[in-house]
Amino acid sequence: MAPASLYQCLAGVVVDDLAGFKAYVTGNVHSHRAIVLASDVYGFEAPLLRKIADKVGEAGYYVVVPDLFNGQPATNGTDITVWLPAHSPVKAAQDAKPIFEALKRGQNSVVGVAGYCWGGKFAVEVAKTNEVEAVVISHPYAVTADDMKEVKNPIEILGGQNDTVTPPTLVYRIVHTLRQRNEIPYYAKIFPRVAHGFACRYNATDPFAVKTGEEALALMLDWFHKYLK
Repeated sequence: MAPASLYQCLAGVVVDDLAGFKAYVTGNVHSHRAIVLASDVYGFEAPLLRKIADKVGEAGYYVVVPDLFNGQPATNGTDITVWLPAHSPVKAAQDAKPIFEALKRGQNSVVGVAGYCWGGKFAVEVAKTNEVEAVVISHPYAVTADDMKEVKNPIEILGGQNDTVTPPTLVYRIVHTLRQRNEIPYYAKIFPRVAHGFACRYNATDPFAVKTGEEALALMLDWFHKYLK
């Protein structure tokens, strides 16, 4: 596939060169509001993530889901203890700067970033810069309360009651740090009876799981509607 400009991408397609990244793009290509969705460890090809991206696009945004793993996502057979050190979300946030720069150079004057699991840490690192206007993290991985001391943008944190990666106690510490700062808008919610992955990797045949995932998406959209003007 030939490189695609930020202005001419057809919605719902994979492009090979968006600021140097392969990416799934969808939504309103003429919108001044863009959202970058950062995947969990399983990468940008996850079918449910793409459905989420399409729904965000239907809400009026230009949506970019970049391949942040250079074609090397984790799989069910991956030794995650080996994979994670080789795919640092902190380094990925640095490497992805051209994406945000390209969006801002184009017609997307306001940009948000949302991250799931691994992508949550990526999103928090981006939120420490001036590259975006708002951030949402869902069941994040490796996010700490100290990270919140450096966040510059309004942030929404969505956690799960049974999430052992970012348990409710850690979400409470994150909120405490944000409350102490008193200058960064924030919102946090703990969803009951759900584990890690509830927002982007749920069982589509489980009505409760689907309802929770849809609620998480609605909260994310509400946050971006509020802060991406």
